[in-house]
Amino acid sequence: MRKNAILILFVFISASFIFPQSYKGQGRIQGIVTDEQGMPLEGVKIKLFSQKANAGLETVTDAEGRWRVNYVRGGGWNLDFEKLGYAPHKLSTQIQESGQNKPIEVKLKKVEGLIVTEELKAGLVKGNTLFDEKKYDEAAAVYEELVKTNPEAYIVYQNIGNCYFQMEKYDRAEEFYKKVLDKDPKNAEAMLRIGNCYTNRGELDKALEWYNKIEFDKITDQMVLFNIGSSFYKQSKYDEAVKYYKRAIEIQADFLDAIYQLGLAYVALQNNADALKAFESYLKHDADSARAGQVKQFIEFLKKK
Repeated sequence: MRKNAILILFVFISASFIFPQSYKGQGRIQGIVTDEQGMPLEGVKIKLFSQKANAGLETVTDAEGRWRVNYVRGGGWNLDFEKLGYAPHKLSTQIQESGQNKPIEVKLKKVEGLIVTEELKAGLVKGNTLFDEKKYDEAAAVYEELVKTNPEAYIVYQNIGNCYFQMEKYDRAEEFYKKVLDKDPKNAEAMLRIGNCYTNRGELDKALEWYNKIEFDKITDQMVLFNIGSSFYKQSKYDEAVKYYKRAIEIQADFLDAIYQLGLAYVALQNNADALKAFESYLKHDADSARAGQVKQFIEFLKKK
């Protein structure tokens, strides 16, 4: 794990979600967070975001590493796990409002590295709050001052790039992402974001060049894998898309978006047998949603082929 990993835990800290409670429903979800040795971790911040409601909430683990959220709507949810001194973890899951959802078990990896001072932490929180409020110019100014006074915190250049990316100033965003690479030439997240800059500028061949710079075997973030696979899918490079979707599913077996896209990629390749397997696998994790209905139609069609 790179030495700057501990800082990343704070780079993405933001103020508590301030959303209308459109995520409310009848579903219940719970889980446990441990370290790599299986010891429970207390005080892990968990951010839950409903894809359907475009809203979310936060909770933390108790002394036994357990957490629970009640009365949430069904559908796809993104979960972020963060704790000082540990690498952040992201996952996507499907929540059912009727019936019992399988408990989510997460292991966080201990990391060493940059000591985050209270001053630096406060600056990051301030910048992230402005970013969440879509005050991107002001957020970028806060981040730039942080790097100026804390040169070792170069990973914050990525935050500055994110501000310019949101403002659709992709050349400037790329400039700051490359500053991260100047210090950490194999930073997969910075490479991914540069690729995204080219994608949004319509330079898809250049985007794929950057995506291909990322060492496949070293990508352990299922969301990064999924995003790269989706970029290949949009370019009709379905063989490459399959490679990344499959790897994402290896890391998270119930990653529904990846399973669904894998099935579509196989259909595009006219590999009906593997498409059928992918869609049947999807229904093992989600049998009742609107997308599950589409999957059932795909299965019915493929079985007639």
